[in-house]
Amino acid sequence: MDDPEDLKAFFEVIQGLNRDGKLLAYHDRSDGGLLVTLLEMAFAAHAGLEIKLDWLIDEPVEAFNALFAEELGAVIQVRRADTEAVLTQFAMAGIETCGVIARPRYDDQVRVTLFEEPLLETTRQLAQRTWSETSYRMQALRDNPECAKNEFDNLLDSRDPGLSATPTFDINDDISAPFINTTRPAMAVLREQGVNGQVEMAWAFDKAGFNAVDVHMSDILSGRVSLEDFNGLVACGGFSYGDVLGAGGGWAKSVLFNERAREQFASFFHREDSFALGVCNGCQMLSQLKGLIPGAEDWPAFVRNESEQFEARVAMLRVEQSPSILLTGMEGSRLPIAVAHGEGRAAFRDAAHLRSMQSSSQIALRYIDNYGQVTTRYPANPNGSPAGITGLTTPDGRVTIMMPHPERVTRAVTNSWRPPEWREDAPWLRMFRNARVWLG
Repeated sequence: MDDPEDLKAFFEVIQGLNRDGKLLAYHDRSDGGLLVTLLEMAFAAHAGLEIKLDWLIDEPVEAFNALFAEELGAVIQVRRADTEAVLTQFAMAGIETCGVIARPRYDDQVRVTLFEEPLLETTRQLAQRTWSETSYRMQALRDNPECAKNEFDNLLDSRDPGLSATPTFDINDDISAPFINTTRPAMAVLREQGVNGQVEMAWAFDKAGFNAVDVHMSDILSGRVSLEDFNGLVACGGFSYGDVLGAGGGWAKSVLFNERAREQFASFFHREDSFALGVCNGCQMLSQLKGLIPGAEDWPAFVRNESEQFEARVAMLRVEQSPSILLTGMEGSRLPIAVAHGEGRAAFRDAAHLRSMQSSSQIALRYIDNYGQVTTRYPANPNGSPAGITGLTTPDGRVTIMMPHPERVTRAVTNSWRPPEWREDAPWLRMFRNARVWLG
């Protein structure tokens, strides 16, 4: 594309295809050239490829330049039935260097041919391991080498079914709908310096029928705000005090070492008409307030991830049978969720402590692999928590803590992957609706 007008015309055609629902995938041709661009698309889809260079070159000697030139360009995927119409749109826009270059294969084979003569034959799995090996070697030097190897070895599993979603409830059933025209209970959305998850959290509770109120810890410490005025409290994710005192540590100490705040929180947790949620940094904070929370005495601490790195991923969870009021009716569901933390590994005092918690009803959420099995293996378990434990509750279910971020995936469109049948709501919105129903 030497002429800027060509780039403009290309952009307009792509936007039109996207708007009309004809664009299935897009990847610019950049580092590595055409072959790497195509393979990266195949890696994402776990599909093989049949690449035909017939329209692009005439002689095998030209194949290297055709496959590896890092010139301006892009690869798009469209349905076979739309191919002719799409090619016509590009031609009408004056873009002539456009043609059919490949199609997916479902046997994991990657073949490059020119007039039916094979130029390259391999498998998607082998190509992906080759492509990933440099990153793996660097990761093994920088991070926990065992975790790095586990992730690299996952590429050997050609049967891995990938993410899935099996809710045990109707995700489109708005169980909080009967309370829409009633009083909206006041929900304290707690913030501290460095906390950054309050907006999504406020939206989720507001959607479920609450009046979400922004409450900074300075409001409580100064006496401007009292927790007596709230039915619910949520401690949000982020990096309170920069995590320099340990994740959630500074935030917890601002409560424990301040008489007014300590009394406020203790009184709130002892009320039978109150509930609380702690997510990520808020989970770490509430776990350090366990002395103030009835029934939370045996909660674990949360320490550095086994990978030794901050983990921002999509993970699979199983909702356990527990008394958590937030997870009522969700038991047995296996769902994807966002995670983002550096200190999320549940640390129990000893094996007896872990066994005691295992035999209780306080474990609310566990990490599972793509086969649905509870796991401690990285990266399905991103922090190495024993027995996959990543969410806990109190015996009465009024206080629940978890490392993952349900508030980030309450809408279908905010999930990086979702089943096609999901409409507006995603399964994790049920948590917030459960809270509204519990208050009645």
